[in-house]
Amino acid sequence: MLDFFTIFSKGGIVLWCFQSTSQIFTPSVNALIRSVILQERSAANNSFDHGSLSLKYKLDNEFDLIFVVAFQKILQLSYVDKFLNDVHLEFRDMYKNELQEGQVFGNFDFSSVYKEVLAGAEEWARLQQMVPKQMRSFEESLKSKKTVSSMIERPHEQKQKQEKVPELIKVPDSPPLSPKSANGELDEETLAQNRMRLAQKLGSPNAKKKAVEKQKSPKPKKAGKAPTQWDLGGTNKDVANLERTKDRPSDSPNTPNYDARLIGQMVGGIKDLEVESSDEEEEEEEESEVQMQVSKEKKSGGMFSIFKGLVGNKSLSRESMQPALEKMCDLLIAKNVAADIAKKLCESVAVKLDGKVIGTFDGVASVVKNTLNESLIQILSPRRRVDILRDALESQRKNRPYVMTFCGVNGVGKSTNLAKICFWLIENNFRVLIAACDTFRAGAVEQLRTHMRHLNALHSSEMHNGQQMVQLYEKGYGKDAAGIAMEAINFAREARIDIVLVDTAGRMQDNEPLMRALAKLIKVNDPDLVLFVGEALVGNEAVDQLVKFNQALADYSATDNPHLIDGIVLTKFDTIDDKVGAAISMTYITGQPIVFVGTGQTYTDLKSLNAKAVVHALMK
Repeated sequence: MLDFFTIFSKGGIVLWCFQSTSQIFTPSVNALIRSVILQERSAANNSFDHGSLSLKYKLDNEFDLIFVVAFQKILQLSYVDKFLNDVHLEFRDMYKNELQEGQVFGNFDFSSVYKEVLAGAEEWARLQQMVPKQMRSFEESLKSKKTVSSMIERPHEQKQKQEKVPELIKVPDSPPLSPKSANGELDEETLAQNRMRLAQKLGSPNAKKKAVEKQKSPKPKKAGKAPTQWDLGGTNKDVANLERTKDRPSDSPNTPNYDARLIGQMVGGIKDLEVESSDEEEEEEEESEVQMQVSKEKKSGGMFSIFKGLVGNKSLSRESMQPALEKMCDLLIAKNVAADIAKKLCESVAVKLDGKVIGTFDGVASVVKNTLNESLIQILSPRRRVDILRDALESQRKNRPYVMTFCGVNGVGKSTNLAKICFWLIENNFRVLIAACDTFRAGAVEQLRTHMRHLNALHSSEMHNGQQMVQLYEKGYGKDAAGIAMEAINFAREARIDIVLVDTAGRMQDNEPLMRALAKLIKVNDPDLVLFVGEALVGNEAVDQLVKFNQALADYSATDNPHLIDGIVLTKFDTIDDKVGAAISMTYITGQPIVFVGTGQTYTDLKSLNAKAVVHALMK
């Protein structure tokens, strides 16, 4: 039986509730709202598990209502989906006028109808169990409808069809009708092509001007990075420019001579990440401007203005959105979003728009794209703010160091980005201790020692009242990483050092001994912030890494409330152009924010994620 049922608006107003002791189910419903509805995440079969309860929900996008039913997870109730659909239709029919007028504080007496619908759904489930299921015959399957001729590819026929496309519109004669879809409406892509050609045929001055400019002066391609020109003898005329340690001061032979312009560039906040669009994207923008102008001219015409006043609104259905959703899904996968997550995102958009009323002249594809845009921005926007400077000041006030732990797979750039974050911290006048807890990889301690020397050269002790801003705590190789981290934290507390950065060894997510060691380090030392360092180059692999890292921290910590990943550092972002889908995959899986973005090789190449810029590049 059902334990709980409620109807409430998206504004949080409860219209009707079945269970009088609803306080018991309040945490579960709130978890559903926070984790699924507000984040616009598509749950499997519109179901959500919380503790021992299983919740199912249905959205009414026309009236902004949410129907939620809860029951014990151990029960297998086959009639819940039918019950939700039936009760949704009954409630809409009974209170359609009140809902259209927005009277959400009215008296919704729904008890008798609720009991009747529930009894009907339970009777339907009982009858279904009595009727034995029959296997579908071969004639009823989709496979039987495929003929041998339909499976044979004929490239020459496809080429002939493509060559006939430009002849769809003839001006000034009466234009023949373009191919229509199954529901009788013109395909939007065909409409866009026809409008473009019509504008050129009719002599649109803007279209002609842009077409002539494109033919006469093609845009030069952006010059990429020039390759290094090496001579045959293995030397280079610019090899002197590659030497980083020349012109050292005589009094300090081990200290490089750095450009003073690096100092003072990252005080306070970090600059937002900006993603540039390519030349092809700019050309597409020009074509879209021409298409928009032609459509505006058509809409402003007398006949179109008359139709606009006569026809009403239309509601979206899954069938009408399916072509646009499939294109959006393919676009997300092409931009490096994990395939499963791309499908879930499109499914959440379909759930959000199903039944929603839009204007007659609003395109389905544009509505789907705009909704997906909003969902992606919301996913990339952090649910909680990670303010390291504020938290570090609070720890400083309590006379204890603020501890940050970096973890991730091999070769993603943990040590390099740790050094970038360290530079940002000392720019904000914090003293930093680097704990060399990578006791496995050869050269790991030496790499951190080199970074420490470089950072202290940029911020010498003379600039900070004789205090050394960066120190390294090391115990060599082959030692217990958790013990080294504990000793480093105690040393920082005694030496009044503000922040401890714990560098861990890279490990694959399937390596159980190393994952147990990482869980032990985090459990023993309880850092303030656990950052997962991941590459922007990966797609599906990012999902697997994050899921298994989080799962290992939960399984091997042996505590009821394990410390999981708190944030993400996304590295090598300057190598992917506009294929920024890894940012979506990582934030969708954990719900944790991307705290830093690494974009280069210098200490100042550290950015904060700009959600709108990333989504703009993703949807191009």
